[in-house]
Amino acid sequence: MESLQTDCGRSHQNLEVMKAGMFLRKVKSRMWKRQRHYKLQEDCKTVAYKSSWAINSYSTFSISDVEAVREGHQSEMLLSVADEFPADRCFTLVFCGRKGNLDLVAETAEEAQAWIQGVRALMENIENMDESTKLDQWISDWFSKADRNKDGRINFRETKKLLKMMNVDMNEEHAYCLFTRADKSESRTLEDQEFVEFYKMLTERKEVLDLFQDYSSDGQILSQCDLEEFLREEQLEGEASYEHALQLIDRYEPSNAARMNHSMSIDGFLMYLTSPEGSIFNPERQGFFQDMSQPLAHYYISSSHNTYLMEDQLKGPSSVEAYIQALKRGCRCVEVDCWNGPNGEPVVYHGHTFTSKILLKDVITTIANYAFKASEYPLIVSIENHCSIEQQEVMARLFRDILGNLLLTSTADAKVASELPSPEALKRKILLKGKKIGNESESLTGEVSDEDEAAEMNKDCPASESPPTDAKKSKQNLCKELSDLMFCKSVHFNSFEHSRTSAKPDEMSSFSESKARKYSKEAVALNFQTAGMEMDLNDGLFTQNGCSGYVLKPEILCNRERLFDPEKPEEREDYHPLLFSVKIISGQQLPKVRQKEWSIVDPLVRVEIYGVPLDQAKQETNYIDNNGFNPCWNESLQFKIHTPELALVRFVVEDYDKASRNDFIGQNTLPFNCIQPGYRHVHLLSKDGMSIHPSSIYVHIKIAEL
Repeated sequence: MESLQTDCGRSHQNLEVMKAGMFLRKVKSRMWKRQRHYKLQEDCKTVAYKSSWAINSYSTFSISDVEAVREGHQSEMLLSVADEFPADRCFTLVFCGRKGNLDLVAETAEEAQAWIQGVRALMENIENMDESTKLDQWISDWFSKADRNKDGRINFRETKKLLKMMNVDMNEEHAYCLFTRADKSESRTLEDQEFVEFYKMLTERKEVLDLFQDYSSDGQILSQCDLEEFLREEQLEGEASYEHALQLIDRYEPSNAARMNHSMSIDGFLMYLTSPEGSIFNPERQGFFQDMSQPLAHYYISSSHNTYLMEDQLKGPSSVEAYIQALKRGCRCVEVDCWNGPNGEPVVYHGHTFTSKILLKDVITTIANYAFKASEYPLIVSIENHCSIEQQEVMARLFRDILGNLLLTSTADAKVASELPSPEALKRKILLKGKKIGNESESLTGEVSDEDEAAEMNKDCPASESPPTDAKKSKQNLCKELSDLMFCKSVHFNSFEHSRTSAKPDEMSSFSESKARKYSKEAVALNFQTAGMEMDLNDGLFTQNGCSGYVLKPEILCNRERLFDPEKPEEREDYHPLLFSVKIISGQQLPKVRQKEWSIVDPLVRVEIYGVPLDQAKQETNYIDNNGFNPCWNESLQFKIHTPELALVRFVVEDYDKASRNDFIGQNTLPFNCIQPGYRHVHLLSKDGMSIHPSSIYVHIKIAEL
């Protein structure tokens, strides 16, 4: 108890130090290191900061946007100034999505710890919030933005302006009526909690209330029997729905009296529908549910391409941060392009381009530190080796010394088995994939052809930006020490038929996207740093099975006896097409795509199916004029799904523009087999794949056999 009280006291002390504010040095380069005044706001949710020369113009960021706090020299930027600032004064705030890190240096180690521990405590507090509290915080964050003079209250004029910022375009008379009802203090202003109540009155959802009353025996509450009937009839939960009804009441009903009476109010019903259990994604599929003891080749593996790049493929920066971000998102195959560097030190960059270089030893150290943060299943490190024999020897030593017991070497000299080990058998092991000396009859410096990826990149590079033309050998000698570390061997791709009949289990082929399209008519190589539809599909596929980076392929792709023809899915023995019906009902709190105050979105919803050729389809609703707040479509879309186990469903919300291309608002992609039927919410994600809570679309799903 004494220890707990000490921790609480220290936490309170840290917050008080943060609220008092202090000057911290922001580091952007070895040359750019400037003082900024950082101060935690009274809401304990927002940090305000300003330049030393600014008078009152504070900028802010939300604690909820911080993903991690790193102590010491744990960023490239702080490593570059390690000789100037000791590690105990340095820390890094890592933000969600692709927003850059914030590297800071305090005047003393004690001040650094106050911020490190304080921010972590606030992050933990946010993580432990229930959905209702998170919504209250989101509303309060908006209130803080509108409260320009920070006096804790806003008038009706400021409220109207805030509603525009929140994508609300509504009748002013109605808004004023609700404003007056929420103004309990009759001060003609709203304080923080009064604004929360005002917002909740504003967001009453008629479509949910109508559904609630359809199943309520008295129109006021849902008894346990009423809720059980709803779960059985609409959500198709079957026999366990009566027990589940009581669990939902206990979990989501805010009223103690209603809970004790085993009933649910409209507030509890809405909280259930907007919770993870009311999501379109079946929560039973989000945890581990697949057999992980099959050979490695039986799984889709979340893989990245040119992992070291942060941005542009020709001129962008290379960074170990790119590896950290990919590994934290569950990536299980990262790429390392190794080239000769100065002073005998191999470097990593996109060869024959202007991308910056990073040391191989820093990349390997980062991989060792972050390999198993998100997933314990094996990590494949794909090596493009362009180094001399001398620097290959350095590479081999670095991999052995830095990775140590994490590196799988036990099978390096063993005879290749008839099939690869399973992900379960390879837990917490790092597998190297690369060029490898073949059989014993070959020279220890056997010649292996180089990949031609850099040459393909040059075709797309403008003449005025032609990259350096280093002499490129068509053949390369290999070092035995490095070759022996390779678990998987890179081989030239001949044909799918050749691979099926002649390839060994440990042989892997890689090819460019242009070649992949030629072979499979769809892109396969992904840059984790590049947002877009391809990355949405990749993220959507790997959201299942514990986000482990491994998803078991369906039986039709693992069965060697009967080859599946994606062009003719109806010819398979167990062909059972399904009718997928989606009613797009409404949207909630869609974000603005343009920050101009007068701009309100005109949203539409498109449902896209990706899978075998017969399943590829898109349908969309009409757009709603000037309403990103609570648009109602009530439109039904239907799809025939021929191969459900290979289908992905992408929900996209866009801002309609008749004069130009529609603007992206949000999306969510998931495997078809992970969809729950019934009344569900599709929680929207940003371009970066991050949650934009509480933005969602409300749908009704039916799946029936044809």
